[in-house]
Amino acid sequence: MRPYEVMVIFEGEQEEAAVKTSTKIYTDLVASSEATIGNVDHWGKRKFAYPINKKNEGYYVVFQTMAEPEIMSELGRQLALATNVVRHIVLRIPEEVFVK
Repeated sequence: MRPYEVMVIFEGEQEEAAVKTSTKIYTDLVASSEATIGNVDHWGKRKFAYPINKKNEGYYVVFQTMAEPEIMSELGRQLALATNVVRHIVLRIPEEVFVK
């Protein structure tokens, strides 16, 4: 298992409860493969430096996980297909940075 950090920017028009539900769906997807979910941090709504897809703000969520590369590539695929996700990035991080 390897440590990863995932940042997801959801559309800003959504309610906070919908964003938390979507976050739970994605973390459950990762956890279903016996991965460990670390810190889940909801940053809230933030303005973009420039418009993205004609939107000026988004809801940021960052979480860490210890998972196999296959499930993380599946998560990246799911996030790319999601209509409520503006941007996402999956990064491999050093083990000492992982927060349980």
